[in-house]
Amino acid sequence: MKPNLTDARPAHGRFPLVVLSPGLTLPRAVLSGLAEDLASRGYVVALVDHTYEAAGITFPDGRTLACVICDRPPAGGQPAIAESRARDLTFVLDRLTGRHPAWPAAHMIDARHIGLAGHSISGDAAPVTMAADDRVRAGVNLDGTFYAPVPTTGLHGRPFLLLGTSSIHGSGGDKDKTWDRDWPNLDGWKRWLTVTGADHSSFTDGPILSTLLGMPSELSGSRALTITRAYVGAFFDQHLKGEHRTLLDRPTSAYPEVTFQHG
Repeated sequence: MKPNLTDARPAHGRFPLVVLSPGLTLPRAVLSGLAEDLASRGYVVALVDHTYEAAGITFPDGRTLACVICDRPPAGGQPAIAESRARDLTFVLDRLTGRHPAWPAAHMIDARHIGLAGHSISGDAAPVTMAADDRVRAGVNLDGTFYAPVPTTGLHGRPFLLLGTSSIHGSGGDKDKTWDRDWPNLDGWKRWLTVTGADHSSFTDGPILSTLLGMPSELSGSRALTITRAYVGAFFDQHLKGEHRTLLDRPTSAYPEVTFQHG
């Protein structure tokens, strides 16, 4: 693994962009492990904080805004949150790939190859964003319920990965019926994978932090991160870079925790 670098000089060339969005009330930092791996694979990675939906979001001018939604949920409930996040994500793409980008190194972004991965409610926001914004070419839902349904018109053939817990999203588990309901509406390349021993936080850096605090989970934090990195990275390599990854074709003894439910 390459060492972490601060203020590193941007590489020459243009690279696919992957946008990462955390679950409700969580800061973008909980997806740092996945972001670092994607960056090492040659992606530009943008992590998003959703204003008023996580504690202590600090802006460049020094303002810090609290989590308003934590105490006062919106009238539309969880679907409204997913739809609001989709608008946030489109705004971020506008600011990164528009005519006057906010990021000085935006010239590195290949705007023809953009992916989006979200955890929990942001996993729900991923297909909502894709349905409204055709710049997003590939999407990932990390253990998120589809409170806002995948549109019946589909995603116009664009690929989508479902990666979740076996206890909720696997056969015989206390199933989240929304994945079954919306599976037919994912009309491009698709996979539905579950991870034995994972819990809802396993697709973030949460279990690693818990282990450091002496609160280990059934699936260790390091193993959960390894699995998430492997499958999310393979998905974007295949669908944003055009590099076929056999990891997505069938089960493998290298990752016995991962079950192919569909695909």
